[in-house]
Parts: sequence; C-alpha cells; structure tokens
Amino acid sequence: MITAKAELAGRLIEAQPDRAATEVADVERLARSALADVRAAVAGYRELSLAGELVSARTALQAAEIKADLPTVIDEVPEEQRELFAWVVREGVTNVVRHSGAKKCAIKLSARQIEVLDDGRGPTTSGDSGNGLIGLRERADAAGATLQIGTASGGGFRLAVRVDS
Repeated sequence: MITAKAELAGRLIEAQPDRAATEVADVERLARSALADVRAAVAGYRELSLAGELVSARTALQAAEIKADLPTVIDEVPEEQRELFAWVVREGVTNVVRHSGAKKCAIKLSARQIEVLDDGRGPTTSGDSGNGLIGLRERADAAGATLQIGTASGGGFRLAVRVDS
C-alpha cells in the first residue's frame, strides 16, 4: 500500500499538488504503522484480523484506483478461519495492487472459502512463485485448507482458499 500511494503521489505531484501532499502524508502514516507492525510481528505479538485486513484492502485498492467489491460482514466465518482468511486478503490484494493491472477487485467470503478476484492480466507464471504465495500455501496446508491459484472466470486472476474440514 505504501508503494502504491507513493506512486500515486508521484503521478499527482505536478497536476494536483494538494492531493499529492495528502498522499505523501498517508505514506508517512502508513510507514510508521508498518514499522510498528513489523516490530510487533517480530516480537510474536501480532495476529492478523480479517476485519482489519479488509479495511486495509479497501484503502490500498482505493489508493491504486482499483474499484473494490469487498464484504462488510465477516460473521459467517468461523473464528478459527479468520486469521488464515486475513492472510489471503493481505497477499491477494498486495498482488492485485502490485502486479495485476486490474481495474476491479472483488473478495468473496463464505464460512469455508475466501476468493480474491481481479480483472487484470491473470496469472503470469505457473504455481506459487512468490514468497507471499509460498507462505500462504504453507499456512493453508497447516490449517487443512486448499489453496487455488489461477485464472478468474472471464479473465483476470483468482486466489482462493477453501477449508476442507
């Protein structure tokens, strides 16, 4: 999200300096927050929150000028699945913002499955080549879940995790 906001500020600096200044202030705030999160994660204190990751996803997608269709309620997701699903949101939206070239991103959520879908370029490599996707596969395996990576119906990219038990 920091990178996306910094890139946006760079594009706006001449045409819309006031908006660019706002984006730069957001970058500073996000960088401080990220540093605090890294410190907490290293110390082993931070668990991801599904609700928090959805809020962050909305902010990141908006900053990247990608239309977001995200759930507003997570009640149907069992408590024991929420952290795994939060990781899916974090990794999926990071990839949408960084790599997809998408104009739209949707996250679909049910008690046993989460999907991150976009209308961008679609998969460019086979399998899970990035460290984030490798880590996500390991988390899914540990939770007895299945990770799916591929093309969304109608094109674009689809990242999904389904809890099998």
